[in-house]
Amino acid sequence: MKPFLAIRNVSKIYSRGNGEVRALDGVSLSVQPGEFLAIVGRSGSGKSTLMNILGCLDTPTNGDYFLDGENVAGLNEKKLAEIRNRELGFVFQGFNLISGMDAVENVELPLLYRGIPAARRRSLALNALDRVGLSERVNHMPDEMSGGQQQRVAIARAIAAEPPLILADEPTGNLDSKSGEAIMQIIHSLHKQGTTIVLITHDNKIAASAERVVQIQDGRMVH
Repeated sequence: MKPFLAIRNVSKIYSRGNGEVRALDGVSLSVQPGEFLAIVGRSGSGKSTLMNILGCLDTPTNGDYFLDGENVAGLNEKKLAEIRNRELGFVFQGFNLISGMDAVENVELPLLYRGIPAARRRSLALNALDRVGLSERVNHMPDEMSGGQQQRVAIARAIAAEPPLILADEPTGNLDSKSGEAIMQIIHSLHKQGTTIVLITHDNKIAASAERVVQIQDGRMVH
């Protein structure tokens, strides 16, 4: 089976002062369609840089990145934005909800950027909120919800357009253990429905629930 995503010998180098920093150093990784992969690393290991490249938020200095069969490593920002809209859903540690919008409006926003008509946007957003157990909270503002509920809104936003790949970056990092467990149950249910999941975490316990775990250290994969 062809991998859904594959990076080959990817490096990311930043200039700093008189020298350079290799945030990623020759990383190779592939993920099959429908797989649930956890990438584990400490702070400063390069995992956030890797997530930005996998999410088409940044481009590698060297190497190739094939996403759904297309080499996206050298694409311009406009093309990368189109791919993000079509292929990816993001869940971040910091929720990233817009405080002046209620839950359903927050979920609708990326659908607006996709050019989806208003009635269809509302239908997709309500369905996504129902899938994460928030059908009673659709008109609540972020500050009227707990951290766990806000993260559920963020997951609904990520899955509303049913992208084939979800990238989750420390999705339980700002939550208590009970809320974190509930969020992981939702992520596992998405995986069971066929979504490809890449989870980045520093928590070995959370990583252990994935199908496969890889470790990143000092910008390199450790096996």
